[in-house]
Amino acid sequence: MVKLIPGKRGSGKTKLLIDAIHAAEKASKGNVIAIQIGSSLNHDINHKVRLINIEDYDIKGYDDLHGFIAGLLASDYDCTDIFIDGLLKIVGRDFTLVAKMLDRLVQFSDSACITFTFSADISEIPEEIKKYL
Repeated sequence: MVKLIPGKRGSGKTKLLIDAIHAAEKASKGNVIAIQIGSSLNHDINHKVRLINIEDYDIKGYDDLHGFIAGLLASDYDCTDIFIDGLLKIVGRDFTLVAKMLDRLVQFSDSACITFTFSADISEIPEEIKKYL
């Protein structure tokens, strides 16, 4: 399953993401991964959650992020949840390409829930992306 947490900058998306990470960590019988830009979540997340700074892996663009997530799932069969903070900061604001990437991720996300924060107002989001809200 792929889910989006949308909202404008400063609207509380990261707080919602942190709450979702905590809930997943408590409920999961496997591994939970949180991907961030920098180290902003380091103090808010339980040490059981695997934190990844995306900047350490030179991920730029939709194909890079798709491949990175696929690799995480391929290497960790016990992964139940992946949370990504700041999707558009990582890949850019081309909503057509975002929609294609999300559609590709759905094809193999039945083993894990993949949740993104998405810095855009709901009115800006095209229909092909709204199905992930």
